[in-house]
Amino acid sequence: MPLGIDRSHFYEEKVKHIEKSNRVKDERIGSLETENAMLYLKLAQLRGALQHTRQESIEIHEQFEDESRFRKSVAESACKFKQELDNIKKDMQSVQSAAKEIPKQFNEQVQHANSVVQRHKMAFQSQSSSLSELQERLAHMELTLHDVTDRHAKEKKRRQELHNTLMELRGNIRVHCRVRPLMDFDRGQEDMSSFGRQGAKSEVVVHFVDDENVCVRTTKHNKVFEYERVYDMTETQNGLFDEVQPMLTSLLDGYNICIMAYGQTGSGKTHTMLGSHKNEDYNPTRETHPDEGVIPRAARELFRLTSEKQKGTHTVEVSVVEIYNNDIRDLLSHDPNIKHDINTGQDNSISLPTIISKQVDTVYDVMCLVQHGLHTRRESATMVHEHSSRSHLVVTLTVVSPAPSFFSKNSAPGDKPTAKTLQPTPRDSKGRSSSLSSSGSMPSGSMWQSNDISTNSAGQAVIKTKLQLVDLAGSECVGMSGVKGQALRETANINKSLSALADVLGALAEHRAHVPYRNTRLTHLLQDSIGGDAKLLILLCVAPAQRYITESLQSLGFGARARQVQRGQTKRRLPSSAEKVSMDTPKNSRSISVTGPPPFSQR
Repeated sequence: MPLGIDRSHFYEEKVKHIEKSNRVKDERIGSLETENAMLYLKLAQLRGALQHTRQESIEIHEQFEDESRFRKSVAESACKFKQELDNIKKDMQSVQSAAKEIPKQFNEQVQHANSVVQRHKMAFQSQSSSLSELQERLAHMELTLHDVTDRHAKEKKRRQELHNTLMELRGNIRVHCRVRPLMDFDRGQEDMSSFGRQGAKSEVVVHFVDDENVCVRTTKHNKVFEYERVYDMTETQNGLFDEVQPMLTSLLDGYNICIMAYGQTGSGKTHTMLGSHKNEDYNPTRETHPDEGVIPRAARELFRLTSEKQKGTHTVEVSVVEIYNNDIRDLLSHDPNIKHDINTGQDNSISLPTIISKQVDTVYDVMCLVQHGLHTRRESATMVHEHSSRSHLVVTLTVVSPAPSFFSKNSAPGDKPTAKTLQPTPRDSKGRSSSLSSSGSMPSGSMWQSNDISTNSAGQAVIKTKLQLVDLAGSECVGMSGVKGQALRETANINKSLSALADVLGALAEHRAHVPYRNTRLTHLLQDSIGGDAKLLILLCVAPAQRYITESLQSLGFGARARQVQRGQTKRRLPSSAEKVSMDTPKNSRSISVTGPPPFSQR
């Protein structure tokens, strides 16, 4: 452009033109943005419609597939039904053909059955006589079997009676054996999982065989012991006493009775004699308890027997003593520590004149006194038994009954029987008294012991018989029980007294001239019972576990030796002096003898 030209006007026009052009562009941009927004909105709508269309397409496709599957299953079912229908048609055809054959087969079967019936009918008719004969033979055999069974039962009972009679005539000691169940303390330190298993210390090795035999299984061989009666682990207290009860009837017939429990510590002696409770819980009851032992049951039976006699003619006295460390202590005394001495009479009868005897009228009275004695009885815990008795317990029930009429008939105070007027008379098969002879003399058939007879306050002759119930302390191994100090001394005295008891039985079995009764207070006190002055029953109590096998064999061996003792016939009570009972022998009567056989130690 030439110099000097005014350019301002030109720029203004150009600026306006540019501004106008910009405004046009801005408007165009605004319209384009609006149009773009409309297009985005429409695009979103189209996308939504497309998504809806796709969803509808998927649903339609799924419906189509479902319809296809349904049609396919319908086709398969139709094909299957068609096959089944074809099979049914075939079965119907076979059934129709079989139905056509049924009448023919039925006729054939009926004909065959008729022929079989005819054949069996002929066979039955031919064998009817044989069947009748067989029926008669069967009935005869049943009668024979019943007769043999009855005869067997009678012979078994008769054999037992003869055996008991033989035992009485010989004076043998009756021995019963009781095997107690396995107890928790038998396992000692063993784990509970091995309790009672083979090879464990608690394994059962003492087995009940039958009513008369018990077997001990050792590592080398089995040993079988035979006794008058064997009780298994399930035997109840009542079942055991049923076997003991018959002995008590002899008490009122004038015989002394002794029942003692023997066995190792923890074998069930106190349970057998007293019951299953602990000493502090021997609560006396007026009613029968299923767990009560021999002592309360024997007392109850004794009072039952006396109740059948004339009222007021029989009285019962009880004494309770223990032999502790070879000393005799009266458990009914105010001072049970006082020692008592044994008194031996001129006829070798044994008595304890310084002990307390109390009259009782009921079982409840007896058990109250026994419980009082048990509270002071010595016992302590050992590794074998928690309540181990440390002394021998002797409960004595003395029955005072009137003497037979021939002792007081035609008698006067101060009369004295002499050897010249007393001659022996024969005995019956059972060793008991028979009826009075026509001359009024003493009954024949009895062996009377001339002691324990006195007069009552009215001057009438009375007979004293005693029932001794003995709960021996248990023998024990010092190593197993773990006792020390005073308990060790107690164990030594217990084992010594039980060993002395075995020595006495051995001397009696071998018929030695001297029987060592006086080696211990136990054997000295029981001299009357062991030596033949009483009917003696030993109840062996045995623990079944392997850990006690040595003590069990010792106890069973003790019982076997005791059965070998033959003491002669048991003797009945008879007046001991003319100052107590007067006897006048009629001139026309037979002479009788009141002198029994000498004591066993003098034979």
